[in-house]
Amino acid sequence: MTEIKKNLVCWAVSDGRAGIEANCLGLAAAMELSPVIHHVQMKAPWKWLPPALIPLHSRIYDASAFSPKETQENNRPKNNWPDIIIGCGRQAALFTALVRKLSKKKTFAIQIQDPKVSSNLYDLVVTPEHDTLRGPNVLTTCGALNKITPDLLKQGKEELAPRITDLPRPLVAVLVGGKSKAYDLTADIIHQLGNQLQKLHQQTGCGFLVTTSRRTGRENEALLSGYLKDLPAFVWDGHAPNPYFGFLGSADAIVVTSDSVNMVTEAASTGRPVFTVDLKGGSKKFDRFHRKLRDDGIIRPFTGKLDSWSYPPLCESQRIAKIILKKLDDSGRLSQKNKSP
Repeated sequence: MTEIKKNLVCWAVSDGRAGIEANCLGLAAAMELSPVIHHVQMKAPWKWLPPALIPLHSRIYDASAFSPKETQENNRPKNNWPDIIIGCGRQAALFTALVRKLSKKKTFAIQIQDPKVSSNLYDLVVTPEHDTLRGPNVLTTCGALNKITPDLLKQGKEELAPRITDLPRPLVAVLVGGKSKAYDLTADIIHQLGNQLQKLHQQTGCGFLVTTSRRTGRENEALLSGYLKDLPAFVWDGHAPNPYFGFLGSADAIVVTSDSVNMVTEAASTGRPVFTVDLKGGSKKFDRFHRKLRDDGIIRPFTGKLDSWSYPPLCESQRIAKIILKKLDDSGRLSQKNKSP
């Protein structure tokens, strides 16, 4: 089947945000596909309307949406549709359905996250359990899809090792998000986190691997830096190469803010103890997500202390990929592709 998959043309479609695109790329990687990347945005006034009120017509997107972000060997021109399209997020939802429609359903359409339109517009919808969408062609996941595998973590660890030889063990990765629609990262929370990290080092002698995000904000970053300046810490400065997977692969424990399903899921994909830092705000969906991981023994709240526990790492991308590939194989699509000239 692997040789057949190499012949499949796959498009990965999102609005270009790293967290959204990561879902598409994670699933494509688990399916052993090399996707052509598309970044799409609906035109005005469509982008301001609820998806259910938007017509399924090519005019809602610019013509450039049908051209890939990067030209690759397996790219096809407009109207020469892919075998598989994987979309994620609101901006991509109707594009994924539109390609399926224009290809006369020859393209197998997978939409990640609730598209807020009928799931019948797709071959499959893959949505987190904490969303409420269900249906005969809906697959649910625990958290977000990603491309983390043991091999990726091992590679990241090996690449980071020469840069952190002076850090003491145990190593604690600290993943800091920030303000979002549901959450706010306040100065008070940064002060609390900074004090907890200082006390944790005093108690354990640990070293830190710290990364923030664009949502953290300069003021919060400056506050956190003040607490870290006298601690043994490797703080990523935002310049390439990004050591994120090296942080996850090297850490003995992970502290992560609660605002990002992606970051919490990626942390939980390591099998290492994951401590969450609650931010101000929240939502019912996030509450369901965190409660599920707590009940499964994966995450615990961060109180400034280190505990040790184990759990089966989340491998949702690989699990979902196997289900999809079996559906493709059972439907005859893979064998038909193999017979293609």
